[in-house]
Amino acid sequence: MRVLVADDQDLFRGGFAMILDAHDDIEVVGEAADGAEAVERTLELRPDVVLMDIRMPRLDGVAATAEICRRTSAKVLVLTMYDVDEYVYDALRAGASGFLLKDVRRDELARAVRLVAAGESLLAPAVTRRLIEDVVRRGTARPALRKRLAELTGRELDTLRLVARGLSNAEIAAELVVTEHTVKTHVSNLLTKLDLRDRAQAVVFAYESGLTVPGSD
Repeated sequence: MRVLVADDQDLFRGGFAMILDAHDDIEVVGEAADGAEAVERTLELRPDVVLMDIRMPRLDGVAATAEICRRTSAKVLVLTMYDVDEYVYDALRAGASGFLLKDVRRDELARAVRLVAAGESLLAPAVTRRLIEDVVRRGTARPALRKRLAELTGRELDTLRLVARGLSNAEIAAELVVTEHTVKTHVSNLLTKLDLRDRAQAVVFAYESGLTVPGSD
C-alpha cells in the first residue's frame, strides 16, 4: 500500500511516516507540509491512502480532502487532535474515508491504513458521536435524501442501517444470516445507487436521510 503523509508539523509527519514505513506491506511514498502540497503530491505520486492532518496552512485538510477525492481514487484518512473538531463532519462529507485521533497507537495506525485501503470506513467512536450530534444540531432529515432511499431493496436498506452502526461485513453477515460475499454485494450496490464514494459517506447519508436515528440501536 502506497501512503502519503500530510501534516504541517514536522514531528507528527515524520513520526507517522516512520511508523508506517516499518511495515512490510506499507510504503510511504511522500510527505506534504500543507493541504495544497498534499493535493499536488497526490496527483504526482498516486498513493492508495493519504494520511491527512485536518488543520493546515494554505489549504486546510477539508478542502484538500475534497480536491483529492474529486480528482483521484486515493482514500483519505484524516487525523485530528481533538474528538470535538468542528471540521470532522465537513471532511466526511468531502469524501474522507475515516478519522483517527492523533494519539492513536502504532498498531492502530497501520491497521487503519490497511482497512481504508481495502475500502472500509474507519470512524473513531468519539468522532462518530460528534457526527451524530452534528446531524441532530443541523436539523431533521433532508427530504431529497429520504426519497433516494426508495432506490434500495429491503436487504440493501437493512445493510445500510448496519453499516451506519459501524458493523463490519462479517458482523453484518452474522446479523442478516447471509455470507460476507452477499454483504459485499449489497454494500457495493447501495453505494452505486446512492452515488456514494465509500462506507464513511454511507454513514453520513444514513443519518442525514433519517434512515438511522441518533440513539437507535
